[in-house]
Amino acid sequence: MSRDVSHDSFLAQAEPLRRELLAHCYRMVGSVHDAEDLVQETYLRAWRSFDRFEQRSSLRTWMYRIATNTCLTALEGRARRPLPTGLGQPAGDPVATLQERPDIPWLEPLPDSLVWGGPEPDPAAVVVTRDSVRLALVAALQHLTAQQRAVLLLRDVLGWRAAEVADALDLSVAAVNSTLQRARAHVGRLDEDVEVLDRTDERAEQLLERYVEAFESYDVEAIVSLLTADAVWEMPPFLEWYQGSRDIGRLISLRCPASGAGDMRLLRTEANGRPVVAVYMRDGGVHRAFQLQHLTLTDAGVAAVTVWFGVELFRSFGLPETLDDIAAVLVPGAVPVSHLTGSPDAGRGGHPQD
Repeated sequence: MSRDVSHDSFLAQAEPLRRELLAHCYRMVGSVHDAEDLVQETYLRAWRSFDRFEQRSSLRTWMYRIATNTCLTALEGRARRPLPTGLGQPAGDPVATLQERPDIPWLEPLPDSLVWGGPEPDPAAVVVTRDSVRLALVAALQHLTAQQRAVLLLRDVLGWRAAEVADALDLSVAAVNSTLQRARAHVGRLDEDVEVLDRTDERAEQLLERYVEAFESYDVEAIVSLLTADAVWEMPPFLEWYQGSRDIGRLISLRCPASGAGDMRLLRTEANGRPVVAVYMRDGGVHRAFQLQHLTLTDAGVAAVTVWFGVELFRSFGLPETLDDIAAVLVPGAVPVSHLTGSPDAGRGGHPQD
């Protein structure tokens, strides 16, 4: 078989796996940008050795094996990617000065469009469930060693047998089983313990609509009323996290650059299987990309909000950097929630007021 024929055969078989491999690498490393690079490296390694693929396992299993070991190599010597709640400090005082730490490699969101936004997957493909990329789960995985992450994901997410995991990671079956036991216990202590509304639930849609309206009106009391009493708010790269609807409301009143209705415009999208609102802040005649808010919606209200700043993440979601009319924001995965006006001028930066 010529190398060109082999290459065409490889691409035809392997390309449909790209999105699920991206989800796997993201679960391992906690960064969508790093995951995309690692998927590319996985395909390069697989292509180079495709002529030696003996089909003793399925191509999917073989590709996951390469992807997992590519991630393990990349994680050597790297710091974990936490969220502020995972650093061990108590909830912050909303009146105190914010401590920014851009040097920490923070956990990033995974845009749903990168996993589920393409054509219908091969019916034989392993389904990437939204539960398997939940932000709380990925955050909990960051507390494990790289090997523990690999074992837990291969066993509990992909459903591999212990012997398959042992072979892929060059471990004994006994080592796989003991590693899995420790990993499950650790993740069990850290993972979220709330009953989340399904994305198709009408209550979730209504809560999200009211949340968007409250922010666009800059009605802090309305925002507070939509949060659960013990809601959590965190916003890397700032170290502080906050708990309790009243403290969160105080934080928004003090730190948000908005001064009134119309200063913020929001677009809806999704990440990690849950709703996200992209917030644009007015600066003169334009609304500029400001922050992404990942929401945990429950029957009692919004239980958690994780906020990220930075234009680079907006690009990952396919979102515009500025808004000038409604046509400009009809991007894949985004839902316009109000009439948006402005012009693409330079404007305010993407951080809370100091």
